[in-house]
Amino acid sequence: MAFFPLLVFVQADSLNKARVDSLYIENVQDVAGQKAKVLHAEPLYIDLIRDLGARKGEKEWNLGLGMLDNIGFDQYEMLVEYEWAVMDRLGMEVEVPFTIFSPQQNIASDSIPSDRIESLKLAAQWSFFVSEKWATTMALGYIHEFEFSDLDNFVQPYFDGQLFNPFLVVAKRWGPNWHTLIYTGPQLFRGFNGHENHFQYEMHSNLHYMIPGTRNFLGMEVNKYFYEGGSDITLRPQMRVGIADNFMIGILTGIPINKRSERFSTFIRLIWEPGHTTDGPLKTPFKQSRRHRK
Repeated sequence: MAFFPLLVFVQADSLNKARVDSLYIENVQDVAGQKAKVLHAEPLYIDLIRDLGARKGEKEWNLGLGMLDNIGFDQYEMLVEYEWAVMDRLGMEVEVPFTIFSPQQNIASDSIPSDRIESLKLAAQWSFFVSEKWATTMALGYIHEFEFSDLDNFVQPYFDGQLFNPFLVVAKRWGPNWHTLIYTGPQLFRGFNGHENHFQYEMHSNLHYMIPGTRNFLGMEVNKYFYEGGSDITLRPQMRVGIADNFMIGILTGIPINKRSERFSTFIRLIWEPGHTTDGPLKTPFKQSRRHRK
């Protein structure tokens, strides 16, 4: 019967973790006087405009830094983003991404793309279905991008075109720790001054495991784009870690499946929620985060 104390300890530990998870979910979801909200893990690369089921007054700053290894040149990415909930379940976002290109050895600098401020992104997201009973949230959103000209040719006109991007999000939590999310919609680019129009469809699938009692997670984001003549698929294993009550870091890598010109990439997202505090039975340092263009 030597195993009996160990069995009791394992059962007690399991019950304690279940209680911690239950209290944490309750702490996030059941806020007196507020509308229902479900705790979901949010992907780090194609992130959401605001938390699903967002409550008025929530806000967040994001700083993203990334590097992509292409054949012939390296690509460095940076984005600055601000998102806030203007009312319950309606989030807004403004983002400006930048890209800098660096030639690899023995590659002429005039043979690679030009550095650019990618675009001015304006977005909105409305959570139209929130069910704590089913641990499910659905949202509709729209992103409009004004895409800038290359910095080498940054004279009037300043824009190459604009991107129209409506999307749908469906998220489900399975028990206290497992999270799934699908993000999908069309992207239509209309070019100015001779720039070609193009169309593609995006479908992003996500699976995350949230560490008991926290918003730290490990997960996999699969980004898929379909267009005339082909498709692009990238796997993005990722993790999110809380540094303070209102500050988190997300780290991920990109593994292209069928892009011959693109190799591995890395991306880091710094997430700051000004004025955010965690009240209630748990003091856990966590929250979620934006969307990043292909």
